[in-house]
Amino acid sequence: MHSIKLSNMVKHFELQVLHPSRDFEDVELKLADLNRPGLQLSGFYDDFTSERLQLIGKVETAYLNSRSSAERLEAFTRLFATGIPALVICHDCEMFPECLEAAQLENITLLRSDRDTTGTVASFIAWLKVELAPRITRHGVLVEVYGEGILLLGESGVGKSEAAIELVKRGHRLIADDAVEIRRTSDTALVGTAPESIRYYIELRGLGVIDVRRLFGIGAVKPTEKIDLVIQLEEWKDGAIYDRLGVETITTEILGLDIPSLKIPVRPGRNLAAIIEVAAMNNRQKRMGYNAALEFTKQLNQYFA
Repeated sequence: MHSIKLSNMVKHFELQVLHPSRDFEDVELKLADLNRPGLQLSGFYDDFTSERLQLIGKVETAYLNSRSSAERLEAFTRLFATGIPALVICHDCEMFPECLEAAQLENITLLRSDRDTTGTVASFIAWLKVELAPRITRHGVLVEVYGEGILLLGESGVGKSEAAIELVKRGHRLIADDAVEIRRTSDTALVGTAPESIRYYIELRGLGVIDVRRLFGIGAVKPTEKIDLVIQLEEWKDGAIYDRLGVETITTEILGLDIPSLKIPVRPGRNLAAIIEVAAMNNRQKRMGYNAALEFTKQLNQYFA
């Protein structure tokens, strides 16, 4: 399970700190789910998860305005006693004195956002899903080719970086070389990026390390990209059987998701960059509902019928 410090979120969204808890710098968020504690402020705590960040807006503020000062103090004290990571007041609403009193008593951080509640919730969840996503690091190269995220895998020295630099020269973009950090940001998507220390650098044996962004321009790189296709590069083996039609659907499992996959043999004279370009376009066609291999097989069956 991954976590993110609350202070990092405060900096990212430029939130106003109304009252920091004594352990503010150590508070961590572990769930991407958020909660608007309207029911809790009215006293209902069944199925309440205290690890979630809490947000209140105009609706909750209007309800609290209808309560007495003693009732507000009791409601906030009961909420903060659960040990929530923080309370965010949206719409730039004024903070109730009872809220501050209870936060000081229970050592809870109070934050304020000038954005509307719905927009704040959507932005927080999207950001937290990425920051808290399950992740792994794979040895490989990630490039964007015709809008498709292509993850190149294979043994060291098989030609992954050389293929990537040729693709960059053809106008495509590099995301990561050597190490690819992969995050599962949803039930259907994997997103790859490069570790900060080696971002936009690529190693070419015999030449050394080059800075792709400075050498080819900012348009030749991209910080992140969804992974649409995995291509496994391997040395050509005489006598090995390779797929000639592409009818069979092969996938590679990464973080519980099955990603379309190809195995491409490498030997001198094969133009890897061109093959990868065609693979990207073909994979895009398949996702749009057209499979050339199946169409070809169908025509052959009709011809010999």
